[in-house]
Amino acid sequence: MKGLSLASALLSLISGQALAADAVSFEPTTVHDWSGVYVGGQIGYGFGQTDAAYNLPNTPTIQGSQDYDTDGFLGGVQIGYNHQINSAVLGVEADFSGADIKGHSDEIHVGEGDTYDTKVDWFGTLRARAGYAFDRTLIYGTGGLAFGSVENRYLDGPLNSSSEKNTKVGWTIGAGLEQAISDHWSAKFEYQYVDLRDQTIDYDVNSNTTFDNTFNAVKIGMNYKF
Repeated sequence: MKGLSLASALLSLISGQALAADAVSFEPTTVHDWSGVYVGGQIGYGFGQTDAAYNLPNTPTIQGSQDYDTDGFLGGVQIGYNHQINSAVLGVEADFSGADIKGHSDEIHVGEGDTYDTKVDWFGTLRARAGYAFDRTLIYGTGGLAFGSVENRYLDGPLNSSSEKNTKVGWTIGAGLEQAISDHWSAKFEYQYVDLRDQTIDYDVNSNTTFDNTFNAVKIGMNYKF
């Protein structure tokens, strides 16, 4: 009888623990919701290489190109919207950054002091985002429209300088990683390749220089989701 009582007690204990475990296992887990409107800020660094190609029609012997590095800091703001479907996250984001991305070539003709300059004062993007959420971690790709202020210059002393400054429209593509810190705050790291398209300085009807305006941007930022 004692053995039967002990077995019955053990069975009751095990059954009670199993039911408790089942109750815990059936309790819903909390998953971060990425859906909603968000705003934030970012800082970063831009870097790249400009190719300035000189062209004098019908005179191939003096055609050529000059490659030079551009780099500098940037910082700005962003606003966007995400919609989550299971683990997929789709959205759109717009950002705007002030920048000091600039570069200066070596002498075009050694000993003559002539050089090229490039500077990006600001740029912005309007992009689609598509990613996969691992609960509070979001990995995404992004791409879309890019626009910005670009100035290219040919410098050959104060009496012989030419420049072209315009708001250029191009495209961008990139990827990022965003980590939710709380239900509202998240931190992100993002990379973008930005192409603001070519810009040409016409010296006269017979010669010009074309600059390709491309650079890379790496950014860190914070977002607040409403």
